Amino acid sequence: MSKTAAPSATSAPPSARPSPRAQVDEQQGGARSLQPLLLLGLLLPAMAAIGYPLRHRILAAAAAALPAGSPPVEEEAAVAFSYRPAIDPFTLPVLCLTGRGAAASARVMALAALEGYPDSALVVIPRSDATMLFGLGEDDLLDDSSDGLFIPGNLDAALAYLETELAMRREATAPHTRRLLLVADCEKEADRISRLLARHPGDVSAVLLGDWPGDRVAVDDDGRIDAPSGVAGALPERLPAMSRTEARDRLYAAVRSDAPKKRRRGSRHSKRT
Repeated sequence: MSKTAAPSATSAPPSARPSPRAQVDEQQGGARSLQPLLLLGLLLPAMAAIGYPLRHRILAAAAAALPAGSPPVEEEAAVAFSYRPAIDPFTLPVLCLTGRGAAASARVMALAALEGYPDSALVVIPRSDATMLFGLGEDDLLDDSSDGLFIPGNLDAALAYLETELAMRREATAPHTRRLLLVADCEKEADRISRLLARHPGDVSAVLLGDWPGDRVAVDDDGRIDAPSGVAGALPERLPAMSRTEARDRLYAAVRSDAPKKRRRGSRHSKRT
């Protein structure tokens, strides 16, 4: 008679099935673990959009700090600033003007002295130069009514007056109150003018036209100047142009305003050539 085999003591018991509640908790736990990932996926595009300008700023700052061997960075052209003085007829002891704009510039210099230094300057212009620069006739301003302007008959008379006036000032027999400015074509008197300036440095200045042997300043029609380096720094880059008609009107206005301040200046009667 056969015997039925007894069940093995080591066989595993059947596994227990999880309860329905446990299954629900497991599903909810998995969903909760996905929520941070979903939130991060929503935030990443927004963070990238915000960081785009910042990233460009960082890159620009890094490019500016590159060493000298790096590709050159385009730079703005440097602007040079230089100081050029206003018009002052007494800045230089002698200013010789040439070129197409020379006469207009001489008018400007003469008026700068008359209008800018009405109580401290005396402008001496020979009659022929006053006619050429200002259009004055032979009988204009013969009454010697201005303390700031003297129009002798010719260049010889102008130089004779200046020589006498400066000699009297040196001997203290004449008041040294006004700065002297000669405005003239130097004609054939360049040596005489040069000696006068050398004898009285700082007491007399000259604005000259014509064949002067020293430095010359070329002036074009627009007033632009071309001057030696030793002269250019004392002048503006451009001198204003002025017509003879405008210059004559301003000359008469300066004389009229100076008429009440007439004083004795020695013998300076106008002479005709």
